[in-house]
Amino acid sequence: MSSFGIPGLAPALEESLAENMIRVETLLRSQVEGKYPLVIETSRHLIDAGGKRLRPLLTLIASHYGDPNKFGVIESAVVCELTHLGTLYHDDVMDEAPLRRGVESGNNRWGNTVAILTGDYLFAKVSELLADLGPEAVRLQAHTFERLVIGQIMETQGPADGQDPLEHYLSVVADKTGSLIATSARYGALLSGAPKDVVENLTVFGEKMGIAFQLADDVIDIASDTNESGKTPGTDLREGVATLVTLNVMNSTDPSDMELKNLLSAPITDERLVSQVLSELRIHPALEKSRNQLHQIAKEARAALGPLPVADATGALMSLCDAVIERTA
Repeated sequence: MSSFGIPGLAPALEESLAENMIRVETLLRSQVEGKYPLVIETSRHLIDAGGKRLRPLLTLIASHYGDPNKFGVIESAVVCELTHLGTLYHDDVMDEAPLRRGVESGNNRWGNTVAILTGDYLFAKVSELLADLGPEAVRLQAHTFERLVIGQIMETQGPADGQDPLEHYLSVVADKTGSLIATSARYGALLSGAPKDVVENLTVFGEKMGIAFQLADDVIDIASDTNESGKTPGTDLREGVATLVTLNVMNSTDPSDMELKNLLSAPITDERLVSQVLSELRIHPALEKSRNQLHQIAKEARAALGPLPVADATGALMSLCDAVIERTA
């Protein structure tokens, strides 16, 4: 297993990714330097907390279909991570989340106003970086940001009358998670000078893999023990958040599911009930159905890689997609 969590990563590619990821981290931190100590402290809070850095990693891998040393590759990788971080500050305010990445959330530590403004500050730094990357990069970011906002609005609003809640949820996931991961891959290919067909295929791959990444988290929240997944199972149940597994239960026509559906229709605050519902969900057909849906999305992601040249980067993306799915095994 490589240092990036990608099985079978070619040594030369791993070395290049490691070197460029150092450049990403350096530029990422330099973007939040300035003369206002509180702004530096708040904006570095989640940067220093770590995270998977999945988005910049995808940008760097995708850049190997062109010239990974071209100007704009490192900058666009930082654009993607700063955008992601900015949305986390805003999401935590909306969700009233006390923790993020294992540390106190920005809103819990400094209040909602400072957290919102910190997210806005990071978006400003994104615009500053994009100014040097050209109009196509700026247009791509604008389109991505539009989808991120629409996804959040649609999640807040909920499904329309008569709309299938599962269909609505998958649309929200595509906008809120898939869009930025797709853009991360697109930036790497685009700014490295990769051929146009490669750019398009990598964009499709990124979107599908982003959706799979979120759906895998949904399955893990139900199926995994704490010591297996690193997170407390049932988090979404406690918050009353609809996910792939619970939506599949709600779509069940089995009369015996009525009591379970009633429990899932609101946040579950009683820990005894959380344990009971987790036990029921782990043997419910909805869990296996969710795994099958996840595997279908992952299959579509791999299919987008099919036309790409046989290369270390293609193998890395295949393995990355597999690693996302294997977390749910």
